[in-house]
Amino acid sequence: MRPRYTLAPQAARDLAQIWRYLKKETGRETADRIEAVIRSKVALLAQAPGIGHWRRDITAADVRFFAVYSYLIVYRPDTKPLQVVSILHARRDVERVLAKRL
Repeated sequence: MRPRYTLAPQAARDLAQIWRYLKKETGRETADRIEAVIRSKVALLAQAPGIGHWRRDITAADVRFFAVYSYLIVYRPDTKPLQVVSILHARRDVERVLAKRL
């Protein structure tokens, strides 16, 4: 079976950093649970990439955004398999971060 989505290298690092931060602050159980929810939402996006939102106020790139808890999944809806480019906390300067990544 072909993968339904891929994590760009930076998105994989984002997810690992989120997990490490949550483990330190709240424990392994919470970190594992939140990572599982994020991954399940990415799988959902792979099945229905149109459910995210364009954020032209943040970037003109052809990426959509989907919120999970306090995090934004940033992905390319037209790629097969779906490519996740970033997973960022919403309080970060998302526009600045994406300007460097996209």
